[in-house]
Amino acid sequence: MTRSTRQFLLAAAGALFATGALMAQGATPTQKREAHEARRDARQQARIAQGEKSGQLTPREAARMERQQARTDKAEAKAAADGKVTKQEARHINRMQNRDSRHIRRQKHDAQTAK
Repeated sequence: MTRSTRQFLLAAAGALFATGALMAQGATPTQKREAHEARRDARQQARIAQGEKSGQLTPREAARMERQQARTDKAEAKAAADGKVTKQEARHINRMQNRDSRHIRRQKHDAQTAK
């Protein structure tokens, strides 16, 4: 199992766990935001893994996308470290995720292919 596949599976499991926990209780706006971020992370990881598998992403591009995702994950963890993600922190994380998503799309649709 490749590293990206393993990371995708862990992210998907985490997203499912977070979603299940939210459904079991009344979700607060913060919990909804965190669940949305987790699902978005899982989808972006899946896009990277699919691009790598199909050859749309070279190994170098895929590694760069993984590093960008790791930076975003680190920013999410730092924002949540004090127990409360402020609206400003949430906006910053959302902008990072938007930028990561654009980079994934651009790299998947450029002329480079894995050999």
